[in-house]
Amino acid sequence: MRYLLEALLIGTAAAGGWMLAAPSGPSARPVAAAADEAPAREFRFCHTGGGRDCVVDGDTFWMDGQKIRVADIDAPETHPARCPEEARLGEAATRRLQALLSAGPVTLVTPERATDRYGRALRIVTRGGKSLGEQLVAEGLARRWTGRRQPWCATA
Repeated sequence: MRYLLEALLIGTAAAGGWMLAAPSGPSARPVAAAADEAPAREFRFCHTGGGRDCVVDGDTFWMDGQKIRVADIDAPETHPARCPEEARLGEAATRRLQALLSAGPVTLVTPERATDRYGRALRIVTRGGKSLGEQLVAEGLARRWTGRRQPWCATA
């Protein structure tokens, strides 16, 4: 019965131009996301201010006027970076997130906590069922989010 209901919901939502995202992780809930048939978006950079379809840094971007924090990772800071190595990694993570987001449609999954303390929407960003955040982690440009920030600079 559960699978029949899920199929019905996904089919109904897809017919309206939207589909439900599959939950990811132990505490994720599904949310509406653009259908895979939607054309890819071209993301630009927007290090300051907001807008539509632009990347702030390696774990934050704007989509359709909403500021989104990639929920499953922590990327190095770029403004301001605390050391030259953090600045280098942060710029690389920012460029890579921009390339990943621009490569095709994405699905946004809302974890248990929908917003952070700064009011940003927390979302796990996936394409084809794979987390773009996990891809950044695998490439050494981010860390898995553990619930608190950790330094990117070597301590003396």
